[in-house]
Order: sequence, then C-alpha cells, then structure tokens
Amino acid sequence: MVFSMVMAMLLSPLKPLAYSTSAFSQDPSSSYRPAVLLPGLGNNSADYKKLESTLRGYGVSTVVAKVARIDWLRNAAGLVDPNYWRGTLSPRPVLDWYLKRVDEAVKEAKELTQGGPLSLVGHSAGGWLARLYMEEYGKSDISLLLTLGTPHQPPPKGVSGVIDQTRGLLYYVEKNCSKAVYTPELKYVCIAGRYLQGARLFGNSSGSVDSAIPIESLEPSSEVAVINDVSTSTSTTPTLRARFVGQGYKQVCGQADVWGDGVVPEVSAHLEGALNISIDGVYHSPVGSDDILRPWYGSPAIVEQWIHHLLS
Repeated sequence: MVFSMVMAMLLSPLKPLAYSTSAFSQDPSSSYRPAVLLPGLGNNSADYKKLESTLRGYGVSTVVAKVARIDWLRNAAGLVDPNYWRGTLSPRPVLDWYLKRVDEAVKEAKELTQGGPLSLVGHSAGGWLARLYMEEYGKSDISLLLTLGTPHQPPPKGVSGVIDQTRGLLYYVEKNCSKAVYTPELKYVCIAGRYLQGARLFGNSSGSVDSAIPIESLEPSSEVAVINDVSTSTSTTPTLRARFVGQGYKQVCGQADVWGDGVVPEVSAHLEGALNISIDGVYHSPVGSDDILRPWYGSPAIVEQWIHHLLS
C-alpha cells in the first residue's frame, strides 16, 4: 500500500464534480445513531475534521479514533517478528495500539447512544481494522460497518512481481474474521471509487476493465445486495500516470489494468456478502483531495451519495 499511496499523491485532477444540496439534509438537532470514524494507514484524526463536520450537519454525532501520523511508526515493531518476513504476520501485538484507540472511540460514542447501536465508518485500512475490532471486541453494539476505499481482499499468491504489503495481515483477516452478511441487524456497506483506470507497465491494457467480482452471478433475491453504480468509461491510450498507478493496483489485487480510486482497486474495495457500491470520480484520500476537482469519499457531494446508510 505504501508504493500506491505515494504514487497517488502525485496525481492531478481528472474531472470536476459539482456539489449539490443534499436530499437527506436534516436539522442538526436530529438524532441518529452515532458514528465512529477509523482513520486509514498514514492518516491522522485531523484529516477527517471536515467529514466529521459534514456528518454532524446531517445530525450524525461523530467520534474520530484518536490517531496521530507518527503513531503508524509503531507498526515497525513487526519488523522484528520473523512472521513479517514470512508474510504470515498476525495483528497482535503490532496493531494493539490502533485497536485500543478504536475501543476508546467506541466507548465515547456509546455514551451518546443511551443504549442504542452505533455505526463504524472505516477509511482505507480502517475498514479491515474495523472488521478485526469487531471480531476481537464484539459487534453487539454495531449496526453498520461502512467502508470507504478499503482493501478487503488480500493480494493473490503466486503472481509475479506482487508482494503482500500487509505482510500477511489481510490473509489473517480473511481467515479469522467473520464473513460479511448484510442483515437488518448488522449491515455491511463497502464503497469503492473509480477515479483512474490503471495500465500495465509495458504494452497496452485490455480496454475497459470492470470489477473482477462477477456481480451478475450473484443471486438478486439473496440477503446480499450488490450495486454496480458506475458509468461507462471510454478507454484511451495508457498514460505514464496510469502505468504508475497500475503498478500500485497490481500490488493490491494482482492486476494493473483495473479501475480504482488511485490507491485501492475497485475489486479489492468490495467484500463478498456486503452491499457493494462503486462511485465514479472518487479519489482515495482526504490528503491531496479537492472537493470540486478531485473529491474523495468524504467530500460533501460524495457523502451525499452514501449518507442514507447512516440515517436509516
């Protein structure tokens, strides 16, 4: 993820996205279940202040897990674990500090619920860390997990040039965390962005590539609802930028010429069993974003497209 994050920071805006007044605007005094925001890798709590303000504008009390950018250096403790080098790293004790911060934020939010449920909103790595938190600390108080640009899927094994940048953590989550099942009691909603289509480092890519999850094969009458909410995009000759970003995508999903948010491929941000949504023109991170030219998942016009999940 480190390579793709750095490369995505160099991207220039692609297209404007106009802001419109929300159809779900509510009196700020309205009361909905509180939300806990889980920061993504390399982000800090301050990166989400504007999103926090936007959610509160809808009447959603919001608590951001307290994370400083320097805190992520704690993960370097994993370097002394032989499992890091084997690619079989476990979350504990490397991520104990993050889970503790999430638990503190959840306790703070629960004081606002008066016994009611709350929502977890995880950005990037914060999404799969939310799943880990629910597995370790319980999910009885959680009624919604909504993830924004989260790489849920571990990279495929045996693909040339692909190195698992989580060093086994995503494989651990896949194996040990409960499978997502979208129910009235606990909803899983995964949102992916389609900001830029990547390209192979050499040669031309194979035209427009959609999600590798066979959406059409899913039972429409099942408990899992999947939405492919994307517009058709026209393929052009790959640019250097697309090839660069494609190498980041390849490290995450094993394929370069796929759509993604500039860091996380669309296919990786979807989770089997969840309500999966893709939104055109959405960039990965609040860092380097612009609400009009380069909106991210937390920009007001984009929040407008998923806020109803927190209000229902």
